[in-house]
Amino acid sequence: AQLGPYLAHRRTARPYVVLKLAVSLDGRTAAPDGSSRWITGAAARADAHLLRAESDAVLVGAGTVRADDPTLTVRDAPVPARGQPRRVVLGTAPAGARVHPCTELQGDLGAALDRLGHEGVLQVLVEGGPTVAGAFHRAGLVDRYVVYLAPALFGGDDGRPLLTGAGAPTIDDVWRGRITDVRRLGDDLRIDLEPREG
Repeated sequence: AQLGPYLAHRRTARPYVVLKLAVSLDGRTAAPDGSSRWITGAAARADAHLLRAESDAVLVGAGTVRADDPTLTVRDAPVPARGQPRRVVLGTAPAGARVHPCTELQGDLGAALDRLGHEGVLQVLVEGGPTVAGAFHRAGLVDRYVVYLAPALFGGDDGRPLLTGAGAPTIDDVWRGRITDVRRLGDDLRIDLEPREG
């Protein structure tokens, strides 16, 4: 599992970026009030901990830290021999947040990846909310998308979307990935995608 990240790091000096997304059938990640626990079932959440265990770092935005106060640790999977993945926050984490100790990065995403790569991070798991996810996607920085699709419907357009920011202006501009794996996890589906070459 580490060959792809290793080769990506050798080629770019940056970590291999895995973007983890959990979403309802109607493309929502949270209710209008911000509640999102839990869109997916226990099997999908346990699988997400395996993704953390495979990663050298787990990255979220400061908004996710303020909203959810995550620990970003491996809990439902064996902790790797190297220990827990490094916790990275884009922005500033509140002083009492459970994510501490963490690395706080400011500014450009490319520069953040350059720093993490320089510090030996081969794979970073991006678990941020729709703002961070949208920023990584639009910048073309994602090497692999892991989408956990729940058989749930929020049933309106006022729930939180998967990605925020400007989207494709026309159907010709829509991003289309290549599905590399689909598997069932309890009632949910895990879909792995990669960007198409060229």
